[in-house]
Amino acid sequence: MAIRAKKKQEEYNALDAKKNASNLSDGMLRFNCVRPAANVAYSLLFIALALVCVLPVVFVAIISITSEQSIGQYGYSFFPKQLSLSSYRYVWNMRDLVGRAFLNSVGITVVGTCIGVILTAAMGYTLSRKSYKFRGFFTYFIFIPMLFHGGTLSSYVVNTQILGLKDTYWALILPICCSSFNIIIMRTFFTTTVPDEMIESGKIDGANQLRIFAQLVLPICLPALATIALFLTFAYWNEWYLASIYISSNRTDLFPLQYILVSIEEKIQFLINNAGFMGADAQDMPSETMRMAIVVIAVVPIMFAYPFFQKYYISGLTVGAVKG
Repeated sequence: MAIRAKKKQEEYNALDAKKNASNLSDGMLRFNCVRPAANVAYSLLFIALALVCVLPVVFVAIISITSEQSIGQYGYSFFPKQLSLSSYRYVWNMRDLVGRAFLNSVGITVVGTCIGVILTAAMGYTLSRKSYKFRGFFTYFIFIPMLFHGGTLSSYVVNTQILGLKDTYWALILPICCSSFNIIIMRTFFTTTVPDEMIESGKIDGANQLRIFAQLVLPICLPALATIALFLTFAYWNEWYLASIYISSNRTDLFPLQYILVSIEEKIQFLINNAGFMGADAQDMPSETMRMAIVVIAVVPIMFAYPFFQKYYISGLTVGAVKG
């Protein structure tokens, strides 16, 4: 009888435990579940946010193919009365200059992004290691420029008089390839994501620091590397100020695309105001649509960079990285 009662008690306990687990599971499901009304509201909110981001780009593209006469008579519209590609024809007439600048920007962006990612990752990993003796000193050394900029004049003297970068592609690459903000991001990521056990396992296997960094650390840090690469890609592609101070006006072979487009935009109004001296081409220049065409030419190529990096924004890369 005692054995039977004990077995029955165990069955009751098992049923109670199963019931409690089921109730807990149901509670978690109810907690994580989104009600249909809330789901619709969130969907509408995200659709509205997406439209806020996309519609301006679409609007600019529509204006760029609108005739200048239609804009002057009816104003800006999503549904133009008359279409025209005159603004793109003006850009096409400068295809030699714009095409060379486009290739320059592509090369500068690719090379600068690769160098920047390597330097930023190496510096961030070094500062994240507790065993590094000068970790605190260099962390403050990197953090201070985020608060107090060195100044344009001092950086110009260093880059031109000491490093000799004037009128070279390196003047458009090196000054912005390594950012204090990006280094702090990588340092924080390495500190919170890379476990010390993984580093120790690499040392036990006889790997040096460079091999540990290249074969163990970098493969599990693709999301952070992709983020830094995306920041650098946008920075290099949109950069035009460096060309204005480091590249002489007669070195048109070194100009990046953004500098050319900015120069064209600045000169449009000047040509329009002085059309009597510039001839018929200046009189017929589509000033408004030309500005929009310049924006489209500058924005569309860089739009293809984000989908390339997006696939690296995944989680769970550290699973299985530490030996059992």
